[in-house]
Amino acid sequence: MLPFIRSDLAKFTAYKPHRSSNSAEQVGIQFDRLDTNESPYDLPPEIKEKLAWTFREIIQSNRYPDGGYETLKEAIAQYVNESANHSSCAVTTANISVGNGSDELIRSLLIATCLRGEGSVLVANPTFSMYAILAQTLGIPVVSVGRDESNFEIDLKAAESALEETQNPPIRVVFIVHPNSPTANCLTAQELTWLKSLPEEILVVIDEAYFEFSQTTLVGELAQHPNWVVLRTFSKAFRLAAMRVGYCVGHPDAISILEKVRLPYNLPRFSITAALIALQNHQLLLSSIPETLSERSQLIAALSPHPALEITASDTNFIYLRLKPNGLQSTEVALKSLNQTLKNEGTLIRVLPGGLRITIGTPTENTRTLKRLQIALANLEY
Repeated sequence: MLPFIRSDLAKFTAYKPHRSSNSAEQVGIQFDRLDTNESPYDLPPEIKEKLAWTFREIIQSNRYPDGGYETLKEAIAQYVNESANHSSCAVTTANISVGNGSDELIRSLLIATCLRGEGSVLVANPTFSMYAILAQTLGIPVVSVGRDESNFEIDLKAAESALEETQNPPIRVVFIVHPNSPTANCLTAQELTWLKSLPEEILVVIDEAYFEFSQTTLVGELAQHPNWVVLRTFSKAFRLAAMRVGYCVGHPDAISILEKVRLPYNLPRFSITAALIALQNHQLLLSSIPETLSERSQLIAALSPHPALEITASDTNFIYLRLKPNGLQSTEVALKSLNQTLKNEGTLIRVLPGGLRITIGTPTENTRTLKRLQIALANLEY
């Protein structure tokens, strides 16, 4: 370890993208990429043509982009208000900050709340791993609690105890995914009541990366909870994972702090343009969602009767599978075996401690995945 590097970083492992198909596809191996919750559909040709024309005719590559992102923020505010399903929702540009993916916004929130030993964060596992990863790289302590094994509700008693007992430093941020990844469940009424009870000195970060699939949002609650922030992304339903655009909706005072800590010109001009065009054409881009939800239902229906599987309802563009213990083989070993078998056959999924997460792909991809998974389960010594 180089002597000028922080000593605690030696025990961390760098985040590695889960997709391993790019290099394989260069030599002719095709994979069904069902491991990263992206949309299986590229942008329609007419949208790509508009982007290409804009880049050729409008964008000046030698000039910095608009560092205030006012036009993009106005478009985001309009979309959020239209899709909030809440009459009191009145989001303006003062309520919005944008980031290079939601990851940058998560990091900025951590910088604004917990650095210099002022706070720790609370997560309920299993959940999105980047909350803990980003906190740890900043030297911020992470407190973890579990979830109910049947419905994946947060262990609220453990969470309450953690808030009371964690004092040096105290918990300053609670991270929630709604719906959760990888377990695909929305917040329960009990969880929502608990979040509303948290004191204002605790920041509640509600990650709504899968809002377009669940159509369940807490944006309408933000006016009553200045300590709440909602994260959204263009990487899922909007088909812009390559562009890395995320946004945050919150109280103007919180947003003003995020504006202070974010890097200048943190979004490339091409990403800004892509997000604007996506919002202008959101009805077209989101028109694939009903098919995704239908395919999800069919996949769950086909797999649920299998005696070795536990599958819960999903409010997202993915499903979460668990293996029932049988006393013959470790479930973790069996899950890794299933994952490797599917990969060998050309399907990439995400293996996690406790289960498998499978993104809903195209109908053709889903048919192949179902067939491959059924064969793999039949051959599994489990």
